[in-house]
Amino acid sequence: MEEIVLQAIERNEQPGRFKESGFVPGVLYGDSVTLATSVKFDALALKKVITNHGSNAKVWIKLNDSKKFGFIKAVQKHPLTGNIIHVDVQIVSKEHELKLQIPIVFKGEDDLKQNLLQLHVNKSEITVLGKMDLMLDAIYVDVSEKKLGDTITVSDFNLDKQLKVNEKEDVIYATIINQKTTEEPIETETKPETKA
Repeated sequence: MEEIVLQAIERNEQPGRFKESGFVPGVLYGDSVTLATSVKFDALALKKVITNHGSNAKVWIKLNDSKKFGFIKAVQKHPLTGNIIHVDVQIVSKEHELKLQIPIVFKGEDDLKQNLLQLHVNKSEITVLGKMDLMLDAIYVDVSEKKLGDTITVSDFNLDKQLKVNEKEDVIYATIINQKTTEEPIETETKPETKA
């Protein structure tokens, strides 16, 4: 597993007053944090982690002289700009058992289109229980060889046997359907008949 490190800087300003350009406010809490700690992260570094590893990315947080393991628990974004305005990081041990929602990434949709098929997604994430160390940033499913009527279920995810899915095994996450045509039928204009 790639080690992702985020530098956190403690902040002491009044709640709701954070206006520092280039930084995003956040909070650390969890196993080895007795009180929630208000911190700030470099905005570009944080955005890069979330873009590359998802909004539940597992991270090492460097704060002062300590380095703690955890995961991004919540990301708040500005409703208009989409910029990250706050982030919560839960500190846990790698052996910590927890429940996480993991995004499902479907690959190979272009191959389906060549066969006039498309992917109809019912659920784009899955709830998983297990040790933090085994958790994935995302689950990748190759749909390129799927046929019309095929469904994507838990059996397509190749999860570690120590991870438990917190959903029914017969849940259908996606189905392969016929490609919908986007072309509208051409209407021909008919002229009313005139009697001579």
